[in-house]
This record gives sequence, C-alpha cells and structure tokens, in this order.
Amino acid sequence: MLESVFKRSANPHTFFSTRPLICTCCMCKSHHPELHSNSDKGDGSVKYILTGEGAGTIFIIDDTTGDIHSTKSLDREKKTHYVLHAQAIDRRTNKPLEPESEFIIKVQDINDNAPMFTEGPYIVTVPEMSDMGTSVLQVTATDADDPTYGNSARVVYSILQGQPYFSVDPKTGVIRTALHNMDREAREHYSVVIQAKDMAGQVGGLSGSTTVNITLTDVNDNPPRFPQKHYQLYVPESAQVGSAVGKIKANDADTGSNADMKYTIINGDGSGVFSISTDKETREGIISLKKPLNYEKKKSYTLNIEGANTHLDFRFSHLGPFKDVTMLKISVGDVDEPPVFTMTPYVMDVYENAKIGTIVGTVTAQDPDSANNVVRYLIDHHTEEDTYFTIEANTGTLKTAKGFDREETSWYNITISASEIDSPKLLSHVQVGIKILDVNDNPPELAGDYDVVVCENMKPGQMIQTISATDRDNFANGPRFHFSLDSSLPSNPNFTLKDNEDNTASILTRRRKFSRTIQEVYYLPVVISDGGIPSLSSSTTLVIHVCACERDGRVRTCSAEAFLSSAGLSTGALIAILLCVIILLAIVVLFITLRRSKKEPLIISEEDVRENIVTYDDEGGGEEDTEAFDITALRNPSAAEELKYRRDVRPEVKPTPKHPTSSSLDAIDVQEFIKQRLAEADLDPSVPPYDSLQTYAYEGQRSESGSVSSLDSATTYSDQDYNYLGDWGPEFKKLAEIYGEIESERTT
Repeated sequence: MLESVFKRSANPHTFFSTRPLICTCCMCKSHHPELHSNSDKGDGSVKYILTGEGAGTIFIIDDTTGDIHSTKSLDREKKTHYVLHAQAIDRRTNKPLEPESEFIIKVQDINDNAPMFTEGPYIVTVPEMSDMGTSVLQVTATDADDPTYGNSARVVYSILQGQPYFSVDPKTGVIRTALHNMDREAREHYSVVIQAKDMAGQVGGLSGSTTVNITLTDVNDNPPRFPQKHYQLYVPESAQVGSAVGKIKANDADTGSNADMKYTIINGDGSGVFSISTDKETREGIISLKKPLNYEKKKSYTLNIEGANTHLDFRFSHLGPFKDVTMLKISVGDVDEPPVFTMTPYVMDVYENAKIGTIVGTVTAQDPDSANNVVRYLIDHHTEEDTYFTIEANTGTLKTAKGFDREETSWYNITISASEIDSPKLLSHVQVGIKILDVNDNPPELAGDYDVVVCENMKPGQMIQTISATDRDNFANGPRFHFSLDSSLPSNPNFTLKDNEDNTASILTRRRKFSRTIQEVYYLPVVISDGGIPSLSSSTTLVIHVCACERDGRVRTCSAEAFLSSAGLSTGALIAILLCVIILLAIVVLFITLRRSKKEPLIISEEDVRENIVTYDDEGGGEEDTEAFDITALRNPSAAEELKYRRDVRPEVKPTPKHPTSSSLDAIDVQEFIKQRLAEADLDPSVPPYDSLQTYAYEGQRSESGSVSSLDSATTYSDQDYNYLGDWGPEFKKLAEIYGEIESERTT
C-alpha cells in the first residue's frame, strides 16, 4: 500500500497532509512530502514514479526515497491545486509493485496581496449646509487573497486625510460628513484619503489607499448685499431716451442660479424718469432713461433700488431676507441743447387755388437753455416737394412758392430745421405735413365712351342705356351728379334722359319704332353738373345708332355707315369725299384724252427754234402719269405757292419766291398767272435746263382735229350748267373757263 508521509521541516513553509493522499503546501519551494510503499524494504529495490500536473517541472520526486520537491514558488491566485499520480515499481523488473495512486496537492494561501481600489480616484459632490452624517460616497477595496482562509482578505477602512470634515465606516467604506452645516463659501473643495488594510487591520497586514475629491455644491444661503448704501451718478441732460446711463450691482456669495437677482426701483422722485433692468450675465442693474432730462427744470433725482434673489430655498428662509436696498442720487448735467419745437409733427392745410405767397402756417421752436437764444428756421431741401414752400427765417412762417393741383398731389411732407444763432451746428428737425384742400375746378365727365344702340322695334319709355359720370375733385365738390338734356335745344322727340339720383342716368325712348332706312344715327346732347360750390357742368353728345335686333333685344346688325359715323365722319363728309374722288377721276380722264388726240407737237423741229428749247414730246402715262400737270394750280392759284418747284429735278438750293402772295394771286387772271410761271421757269438757276419752256399743250374746242373729251358740247364752257355738282359747281365752272382761254391762246 502506497501512502504519503509529510514531515515538518525547519522551513516554516512545509507540507501538511491529511489522508487519503490530499496534501497542502505553501507557495515556497519545499521537498518534505514523501511517498512510501509497504513493499519498500529500504534496500533501494523500489523505484517511485510521479506523473500528472506539474510533474517533472514544478514537482520532482526522489525515485529512491519517494520525497517530493517543488522546483519553484507556487501562486495560489494563479492555481489553487494540482492533481498528481504516483506509483512504486520494482527497479529490477520495472513491474508495478502496487496500483497507481492519485493525490491532490492544494496550494495553501498566504497574505501576499494588498487591498486595491479599482475605481479611484473618486470625484463627488455634496450640498453645502448638509446635516452631519450625510452620506457622500461608498468606496470598495478588493483583496486577491483567499477570503476563506484566515484574515488575509479581511479588509478594514480608515481615513488618513480629510478629518474632521469627513469620516468613513470601517466595514462598509461609506464616507459621511463629520461636521454640521459645512459652508461652501468658506471652503469648497476637500481631498479625502481612504485606506483599506487586510488582516482585519492587524499589524503586519497589507494596505492600499485611494483619494476622494469632494466638492461642496452651492445652495442659496446668502442674501445679496450692496457694497455701499449710497451711490452717486452723473447724467447729462442731452442723454437720449432709452439709452443706458449707469450700472449698479449687488454682490451675492452664492453661484449659479442661487446668485440670480432682479433689480427694482421701489420709490424715489426719479422712478418715472428712469428705469432699471437686470443683465443676466453680469448680474448688474442697468439704469436707463425713460423721459428727456431738462437741467433748467430739475437738476437731480433720487432712486431707491432693491436687489433681490429670484430663486429661494425654503430650507434657508431663516437666513433671509434675500434682498438688499441702496439709494442712488442722479445729478443732471447742463449742456447746450438745440431748439425744441412746440409741436411734433405739424399738420397744416392750404387750398389748391391759393396764390403764391399765401401763408400756410407757422412753426415755433425755443431754446431750452437758460440763455434763450434767438432761433432761425430753414427748410431742408431734399425733394421737389420742398420747393413748393418758403419759410421766413426769423418767424417760422410758411408760405406757398408754387401753384398746386390737388388732383396731382394732395399731400406735401417737408422737413424744417431750427438752430440757434450762436450755435448754428446744433439743429433740431420737425416734420410738417401740408394737406392740399380741394376746390371745385374740374367739371364732371362721362365715366367712359358709351356705344349706345337703339333697336328698330323699341317701344316708348324703354331704357336703352345707363350712363354714369366721374369727377377728379373730391367728394365734397364732386358727387352728387345731376344729368339733364341741353335746355338750349328744342325738345328731343326721340329720346329723353332720366336722372336716377344715384349718380347715374338712364336714356329712354320717346316714340315707337326706329328705322335705319330713314335715319341711322341720332345725337343726344347731355349736360352733367356736379355738387360743388359753385357747381361746374359739362356737355357731352351721345351718339345713338339704330340697329336691327332680335326679339330678345340682342343686336343682329347695324349699318356700316353708322359705325363710321361713330368714328367721327358724318354723312355729309362722306358724300363730299366721294364727290371729290369722282371729280379728280374725271379730270384725269379729260387730260389723258386731250393728250392722246394731239396730232402735231407745238414745236415742229428743233432747227426752227433759235433758242435752246427743251421739247417734252412724250405720250402721257394714263392714270399713272400724275406728274404731267397739276390742275390744282389752275383751280386754286394760292395752292401753287407750295408746288412751285419742278418735280423732275430736285433743286439743291431753295429758290427765293418771286411771285405775288396768295392774296394778290386771287386778283390775277389765269393768263397772267401762266406767263409769270413761264418767266420764273426761265429765270430759275437751280434746275436744268437753264432755258426751258413749260408747255401746256391741251386741245380745246377750237382744235382742228376736234376734241375727244366727254365734256365737249355745243355750248361753251362758261355756258355749261354745273349746278348738279353742288358746292363744287362754281369751282368747276371757273376751271372750264380757264380751259377755254388756254385753248384760245394755243390756236392763236
């Protein structure tokens, strides 16, 4: 039977054994455990063999004696036990003398690990003024030694630094406040050192430490305080309203929101002139000006200012009140000020028909200083509106400088500046609004161009159109409008006008049925008067067209001439235009016929003419030959003044008129007129040829070859009756007489 025998050596780290084959050893090197077989007689015939965890490396065995030795130190925190197998064999035959036995070597713990704080250093806060014993933090230290064996892992906590402000529980490691009402304002930061020691704190135990940084957080336990009970402040009277004129501050030992405060003016004669607000960042009271200052009226003000916390803690209300009061005296400084207008702004009015130089109004400004200097006035010229008025520099009286038209501009806004004679750079300005009052200077007129239509099948009393009016004047001089027919004309049998008394009027028929074949257009003069004083009126003629309509009143067709008439051409004018066209066509045909019937030229041969004569021996161009002869010169000699230049050559220099004026031409007969024209053509140096003859070769009734003109008759031109031509008859008769004289001259 194999058994283990353990002997205590002189070394304190020895093996101990408990049967069966369970051994313990310390962490040092040792060899005292031994194995022994009953078969071992001590003669060395038995050999011991060791196998298993660490065999041959950590543990070796003496194969003769069975002593087991460790070759290196053991660490229980790395491996707590080893499983080994031992066997005794015959050294000579190598046969087992006994079965293999298993035994376990347990590593016995020793205190070789100090306690450790794994989470340090710590940072923690605790409110100031906390009660004594208030828990701050719990710290924990760990020990790697075996907690089940001895006191190697039994830790005790203690405080090395931080007393008498804090304490620590030895068993739990809970840190608590050790004083009552700790004041942050006295001391804010604390560094506490906590120690953890094993072996239950006994001498020889191992220890570790950590640092706990504790900060006292603020609570509102301090009221605000002004450093002084009285303050002085200087403010010039020229300070602008709304501007900041000074600052004041109360101190508060607290921080954050506990130091926030609000400033208030609680009383004083300056409470209505000054205001105070709080700057949240700097916690200062900003004093601002609410009303203008005047040194001449009041030279100083007194304010009582309160500063109070906005966040209060009821737990510390007994430390209050959390506010403080101080007195502020403000002195007003005297400065040279610009003039002050008595009103701002000014509003004036003037009628639009006011003459230049009419007084509109007066502005007044005074020197606010005690010197009371003289003030001068001036219009600031920036826009065209400023030129419509002038101002007297000494009195401030505004006058008109131009005429007005309310319908174009109804308001004028100008700026007037005032300055002291002694200090012209100190200016004050005021706005003056001038309203242009209306006068009745615009007559009413129709609101639009009305195209009035009456149907042929109309009945008496039927309305055909509603008209309205407009007036550029305002309501007082415009509506209400009154409509009526022109009383100076006879009563209209066809239409009448009804005033609807609502600024409109209706056109009504007065008879039954209208006919386009009888009359296509009617004219209705309408008089419109306004309600102004004095009243103005205007007369407008409405054009009414007769149209064929459906039974439901829809217009089917209207005469084209009616619409032409609506464009401004009357029937008589159209007839006159058509008659003129017919006469001109007849004259053109007459001259073409005469030129074609000519048998021999006026000048037979150039050899028979001793002077340089240009012959125009060409056929007429019919209706296209409009340059052959201008008959208007013979019909109306005064019109020839405009057509005296030759048409075949464009003169470079405009010739000087040499013929009599139009008034004298009327008294000259046609023969003399033609002679003058020939003389002018010969003497005109502006166009070639310089010696030319203007030929008027037209055959008359005395021509040997006869006349092919459709106007030829048995009677003479003067005996012809031209009354069928109407107003053109006398003119055409005179033209015929001229033709006769020309024909007589030619044959002669």
